[in-house]
Amino acid sequence: MFEIGGKTLKSRLFVGTGKLPDYSLIEKMYYEAGVEVFAVAVRRIGPNTKHTKNVLEYIPKDAIIMVNTSGAQDHKEAVKIAMIGRELTNSNWVKVEIEKDTKYLFPDSIETLKACEILVKEGFKVFPYIYPDLNLAKELEQIGVEAVMPLGSPIGTNKGIGCEVLLKPIINEIKIPVIIDAGIGRPSHAAKAMEMGADAVLINTAITTSSDPVKMALAFSKAVEAGRLAFEVGLLKEYEYAQASSPLEDFITG
Repeated sequence: MFEIGGKTLKSRLFVGTGKLPDYSLIEKMYYEAGVEVFAVAVRRIGPNTKHTKNVLEYIPKDAIIMVNTSGAQDHKEAVKIAMIGRELTNSNWVKVEIEKDTKYLFPDSIETLKACEILVKEGFKVFPYIYPDLNLAKELEQIGVEAVMPLGSPIGTNKGIGCEVLLKPIINEIKIPVIIDAGIGRPSHAAKAMEMGADAVLINTAITTSSDPVKMALAFSKAVEAGRLAFEVGLLKEYEYAQASSPLEDFITG
């Protein structure tokens, strides 16, 4: 079990819904892969050119909706999107995602900090998407966010954990949960994040654009579970030279 944002969860795998080809896959991921948290961009709520129905109609009632402010370019837009999202979904979980740059989609630290200060005071359970910056993570922790969500590598790149040396201090030093978000492209990447001690991962592109999103969600779910179990048991140290797996003594003689 895993406690976060006032909820007790069984799964440490959070899934974004932005690129899903068919919203009916959400229910299958909930029941078959055990996914309990679904991130939903507010601009995806409602009919659009690709989906004829509202994404909210497909999210099981016991699942948790994490409103995503993606598309916001400053803190004022993010706060406005969060307010609209809470009104539409009746969920106070909000992922604060603010990007001014549209090429690299790096999070804007200053605007993120401003938005989080406001949204925490407004009673939201706030989950900011951030650079892997320990100082920023500590400031957000003091403000009262529920978790921090540092990127593993740029959004949608599938490059995996590209900044381990920056993520480890955050995992080691802050008390609130750390959710690795963005750039995770393979189940093995998710397992590595969990082996490092992350509390959860959020996956979007790697699952929603796969040829079988439900099976890929199941693969990620098993990888997350395996990585977390290994972390809790404790990974063995590495050695410079070979270590015999069988004793090098008591040989049969004569």
